[in-house]
Amino acid sequence: MFDDFKFWFRTLFIKRVGPPPLERMRLRPDGSSANPLMIQFFTWDCLHESMSWWTHLEQEIPKLAQQGYTQIWLPPPNKAAEAHGRGYDAYDLWDLGEFMHKGSISTRWGTRDELLSACRAAREHGIDILIDTVLNHKLGADRHETFTAIPSDPNNRLRDDGPPRQIEGWTAFDYPTRGEKYSPLRWTREHFTGVDWDQKTKTKGVYRIVEPGHRGWSRNVDTELGNYDFLLGVDIDHRHPDVQEDLLKWGNWILETTGAAGFRLDAIKHIDRKFLLSWIQNVRAKSGNNRLFCVAEYWSADIDKVLPYLRFFRGEPYILRSTVVGQSLESWVGENFKTQAYALILLRASGHPCVFYGDLYPNQEGYNDQTARALKILVEARKNHAYGEQQDYFAERNCIGFVRKGDRGPSRVCRDFDPSELKHEIRMNVGLANARATYRSLMTQGGTMTTDAQGWGSFYCFANTVQVWVKA
Repeated sequence: MFDDFKFWFRTLFIKRVGPPPLERMRLRPDGSSANPLMIQFFTWDCLHESMSWWTHLEQEIPKLAQQGYTQIWLPPPNKAAEAHGRGYDAYDLWDLGEFMHKGSISTRWGTRDELLSACRAAREHGIDILIDTVLNHKLGADRHETFTAIPSDPNNRLRDDGPPRQIEGWTAFDYPTRGEKYSPLRWTREHFTGVDWDQKTKTKGVYRIVEPGHRGWSRNVDTELGNYDFLLGVDIDHRHPDVQEDLLKWGNWILETTGAAGFRLDAIKHIDRKFLLSWIQNVRAKSGNNRLFCVAEYWSADIDKVLPYLRFFRGEPYILRSTVVGQSLESWVGENFKTQAYALILLRASGHPCVFYGDLYPNQEGYNDQTARALKILVEARKNHAYGEQQDYFAERNCIGFVRKGDRGPSRVCRDFDPSELKHEIRMNVGLANARATYRSLMTQGGTMTTDAQGWGSFYCFANTVQVWVKA
């Protein structure tokens, strides 16, 4: 609690330098005035039945560009601890599917050449690539080492759960096939703060390494569970100079190799925040890309926990909550509400929306054909109509609306929360320039209405749905 207060108090005096992060980051190709739009191009269990995931991506890129997507968020491209690992179980960040490790040359997603081919195709079609970046931990070591560690109370990492003991931890990463290509660093116990498995006793736990030179858990992390430095696997010590050098080099190397425009940073509440801020600033400076895009995952339902992080990072990354269906941090949105939620994030003026692959493409993890059809219409509406000043009409409790007054043709959205009535109407004004104009519905076929001499009209929406109106 005291660490929470200290961090909160210190961040009160940090002033943000420059405009908000989204205003200074690259969200779309240079020179484009199109609405920016990101797609998360994967689900947790996704695999293509007849080709690699990177080849599937490359084949979809022309369609995504035509639909108006400007950024593609890729899954972690690095070699995982298991042949079909998603990359969040990071074994070697430098292996993009090039070396025979973990029983395979390719990653779950494909080979290095397939990845780079897809990245080139994206650039040719005016879409930026974002790399999902796992800097917090490693898994799948090549051998175990013996060292002294203390078990921590899993519910309070600041409290010891037993005396020091000799354990065998999987902390030695030799990369026998890659050798020293790209990076000479061979990770050993000195580069980590803790492990979750004692090979000697075959016991799972949270073990803090207490060998000479180790400084324990970082204090510059979230205070959930007392100290949330340790998340899983083998926890990286971001205060070690060898670690800092290697990760900084990797950040610049991955941008140069793939041509990516930025990062999605995984699990930042577990990473030493001083290191992470320095890493972002150094990668931005060394890459020469002042508009480097950076979004960070901070999982918390408590806004009071998130705000100090926002202040500390001075807007370097913008911070989101993210989830993957079927995982421990899952946050489910029912199908009856999903289309309405997408309408808000895609068509309103603020924010930077992201479409989930699983809502757009058929899959076994929650796909709904009706939602996918509606989503395609909303994405098209964002591309062609969602521009300009926004006027809200929130007078009714169960049905809200808003008007976008852009020069590409004004649009208006009605959203109905009340399933008890068949239809709701909202009076909205579209301006004198659109007086006596006819509007058509996008979400259903055949709907029309005409505004009066002052530009007012009664726009309707069916129960528990969303409707988008555009000029006919």
